Amino acid sequence: MRVAEAMSRDVHVANPDQSLIEAAKMMAEGDYGVLPIGENDRLVGMITDRDIVVRALAQGKSGDTKIRDVMSEDVKYCFEEDDLDDVARNMGDLQIRRLPVVNRDKRLTGIVSLGDISTTGETEPVADALSSICEPGSQHGSTQRPH
Repeated sequence: MRVAEAMSRDVHVANPDQSLIEAAKMMAEGDYGVLPIGENDRLVGMITDRDIVVRALAQGKSGDTKIRDVMSEDVKYCFEEDDLDDVARNMGDLQIRRLPVVNRDKRLTGIVSLGDISTTGETEPVADALSSICEPGSQHGSTQRPH
């Protein structure tokens, strides 16, 4: 099965010049734990609810801080055509739960999560990925895939 068959296509994108308060409101309204950050029709970063807490609030930054000051810029991703089993294994190796999905033009088309994959019946790779994610040293805030 391909990523395009399991991913969530309803993705809201924030701008890096928006504030952390705006990002947090978007996350709360959509019940998201992660937001892709886009600029000039390109994916330039990702921010998680954990990033807001650990990289901003815990460091004394205000809610007016720009997303670009806190977001992860080294974005890992997968392609719509990628095999779900391969993507789940990669997510386990990277110790992450979600990946942005791009098309061959590297335009954001969705996000795939381990939850999305688990609803397809692909349980073994999801179980393996979760096992890897739960190991010490997990980089839950990281949202990226090398290409």
